[in-house]
Amino acid sequence: MTFEVNKAERLDIFLSQKLNETRNQVAHLIKQGSVKIDEKVSKKPGVKLKTGQILHVKLPEVIPQEALPINFDVDILYEDDDILIINKPSGVTVHPAPSVKEATLVDWLIHKGISLSTISGEERHGIVHRLDKGTSGVMVVAKNNEAHENLSKQLQDKSMGRYYLAIITPPLKNRLTTIEAKIGRSHNNRLKMADVEHGKDAKTLFSSLILSDDEKLQLIGCKLYTGRTHQIRAHLETINRHILGDHLYAIKSKNDKIARIMLHAYILYLKHPRNGEMLHVNAPIAQQMQEYLNSNFNQESLNEATQPSTFSHHFDDTLF
Repeated sequence: MTFEVNKAERLDIFLSQKLNETRNQVAHLIKQGSVKIDEKVSKKPGVKLKTGQILHVKLPEVIPQEALPINFDVDILYEDDDILIINKPSGVTVHPAPSVKEATLVDWLIHKGISLSTISGEERHGIVHRLDKGTSGVMVVAKNNEAHENLSKQLQDKSMGRYYLAIITPPLKNRLTTIEAKIGRSHNNRLKMADVEHGKDAKTLFSSLILSDDEKLQLIGCKLYTGRTHQIRAHLETINRHILGDHLYAIKSKNDKIARIMLHAYILYLKHPRNGEMLHVNAPIAQQMQEYLNSNFNQESLNEATQPSTFSHHFDDTLF
C-alpha cells in the first residue's frame, strides 16, 4: 500500500485514518518495521510527516505460530471468499496475548487454513471485533484486508451490530431500559470496567423478555450502540443487576456454581463488504445456556421471545 502525505501530522494519526484502524494497532504495525517513509523504514509512531512524503506500508503475512493443542471446534454459520461468520464457544479467547497460555480462536483459524486479513497485526489476523472469553456467540472474521477495512467502517457508522441474550438477576423493572454511562478501568479492581469520570461514552439498550418460573431471574436482550470492553456487564452493574455465572461482576450467591457466564451474542447484522447485501445471522444458543433456559423458563414463552426473525422488535426496531 502506498500513500502520499497531504498535510503535516503524526505518522500514526495519518495511517490510522488511511487504514481505518485504531492508533494502537497502527503503532504496532509501525514498530514492527512495516512502514517506510520515502523508502526509509520508520519505527516511531509519533514522527511528524511532511507534505509530499510517500509512505509504503507492507502488511504482515499470516505465519503459523508454535502449535498449541486445540481442544475445541467452532461452528461456521456463513462463509464466502471475503468473510467467515462463526459461533464462538464460551471459554475460548479470541486472539493471543502474553497472559494467554491456551489455543485461541486465531490459532483455530490458522490451523484450519482459513485465509485471513493481516491489517490488525500478526496476533489479531482477521479479527474485526471480539467477544470476551466467557461469552459465546456470533462473530465475523475478515478473510482479506479489503473486507476488514469495509467491516471496520461499518462498526464505526453503526451499520454493523449485534444483539445479545443474557440471564440476569434481579429482573429489570421496565420493558426497555437505556443505560448511558462512561466506561473505563475500575479504580478498585483493575480486572473490571466501571462507570468512571475518565471513561469513554457508552450506551446500551436492554429489553425485558421473559421471567423465570420462580420470577427471580430474567432473560433479557441487549443492543449495544458502542463497543466498550465489558460494556453489558458494567452497565448492568450500574443498576445493581448481574449476569448469572459472571464471577467477576456478580454478587456471591448459590448461582456461583454455574460454570459459564450466561451471555450470548445472538444476532449479527452487517452489509456484505463486496456486494452491500444486508446479512442477518443468528448463532444458536450454546448447549449449556439452552439447557439452563429450558429448566428455568416456560418453553413456549422462551421460543416466542427468541425468534430470530422478530427479535429486533423487542427493541422497537425495524431492522428485519
